[in-house]
Amino acid sequence: MPPNLSIYNQQLMKLRFLSTLIVLLLGVKAATAQTNMQVFYDFGSDRKFVTMTLEMFKADKWGNTYFFIDHDFNYTDNNGNKDHCAAPGGTYLEIARCFNFWQNTKLAPLSLHAEYNGGITRNYPISSAWLVGVDYFLHDQSFRNTLNLKALYKNIHRTSSKVPMQFTAVWTCKDFLGLKRLTFDGFADFWWENHGCDFQPDGTCKEKRTVFITEPQLWYNVGDLFGCENLNVGTEIELSNNFGSTAGFKCRPCLGVKWVF
Repeated sequence: MPPNLSIYNQQLMKLRFLSTLIVLLLGVKAATAQTNMQVFYDFGSDRKFVTMTLEMFKADKWGNTYFFIDHDFNYTDNNGNKDHCAAPGGTYLEIARCFNFWQNTKLAPLSLHAEYNGGITRNYPISSAWLVGVDYFLHDQSFRNTLNLKALYKNIHRTSSKVPMQFTAVWTCKDFLGLKRLTFDGFADFWWENHGCDFQPDGTCKEKRTVFITEPQLWYNVGDLFGCENLNVGTEIELSNNFGSTAGFKCRPCLGVKWVF
């Protein structure tokens, strides 16, 4: 069942603090970071709203830092009236740090990984999760095709799981299929989490123990055709099983634009 309002407000305050901190750090480091903003329209049967994402990746001598913040423009007032342009109805954040002090050794592909996940929807908070583990980096000679494989211990606040683990894959393929300006990237996550899905008016729900989600993206650097390399157009398809409060498999296609700063 949705938590009470005080928990909701506490989660919102934490997210505002973390978002402000990230924006401040971004202002200092943006010159050397890979930063982009994505705006998608989600055509999923249970979505049909706009999501805006701010994403950053920055490598340094001690490893790398990555984060993204999603804002779902799906606000609904207390009477159930949709006003998606009024304000974000949900916000979700992931921030991760890979530590690698041995970049000039044979162990360079292996990093220590620490991560925080958390958010809030228009109805309930998304429980904070802390993850620690290892990351293994694979690439071709040109670094245009990369793959990160992660094995992580996952602790979700006030949530039990049969196996407190998450397995993640993150990939990027530039000039995909030999087509210049086309990039195929994305991630896939699988983890264990005991959670309720498909809540009914009487309070009953389906109990699920695992979650899978992948979001492959395909981007075309259309701006390069007229001297503006920042502009990309593309698509994302969310494929998930028992994700969030929805039981079973879902396919949610999106279309959007990306601006690379």
